[in-house]
Amino acid sequence: MSAAKLAADYAVSEDAIRRDLRKLAAEGLCEKVYGGALPVAPSAQPVSVRTTEDVERKEALVKAALTLIKPRDCLFLDVGSTNIILAEHLPRNFELTVVTNSVPVIANLMGRKGLALFSLGGAVNADVGGTTGSQAIKALEQFQFDLTFLGTCGLCRQTGVSAYDAGDAEVKRAAVQNSRRVAILATAEKLGTRLPHKVLSFERIDCLVLEADAGDAHRTEFETDVNQVVVAGPAAASRTVVR
Repeated sequence: MSAAKLAADYAVSEDAIRRDLRKLAAEGLCEKVYGGALPVAPSAQPVSVRTTEDVERKEALVKAALTLIKPRDCLFLDVGSTNIILAEHLPRNFELTVVTNSVPVIANLMGRKGLALFSLGGAVNADVGGTTGSQAIKALEQFQFDLTFLGTCGLCRQTGVSAYDAGDAEVKRAAVQNSRRVAILATAEKLGTRLPHKVLSFERIDCLVLEADAGDAHRTEFETDVNQVVVAGPAAASRTVVR
């Protein structure tokens, strides 16, 4: 939220708003930034915990995202609990190439017929749920992806996509550099949050899949920078914005 807008909305001075925001930040209820405040970023949890949380919400995002995949696509599935579910729902009637650094994704896709599966090497980070480091990055350079499904920890229009872990962020950046399109599936609590390690700018996202209750304000704001916003849910809809 902008301090200037809050002051106008509540008919008080910006100084009063800034004092309130400082107090809220001291209580851990927001993050004070220049000109206003951001929501507190969700705490980092290991992938073993995240895979059990909000499963129905993530499945709704995945079902909406499946429309982005075309036959014979080369996909990169990044680490992340939502991408684990995505791997389970990949179309079985498409010939696909899947490259991943996610250990659970590899386990889910091993033995799938009609699918070429490639695993990135490197050191396994148990909390992240996959491989990171120079070996994984070097392996990524051997591929050209039609579509990357990027695992997302924090998503903010001003600061873009961000991550908790430096090694994880490095792999994400390398995947983006070798991908024609980048898609992000984001649950509502990640919107407006930023974390220490920058991955990519908001404008580099080609498709953003949001929950139906993300709100019209968020969708309208995001559509100014993202080519396509897909809304998950019973009445899933896709809109393409020409910029």
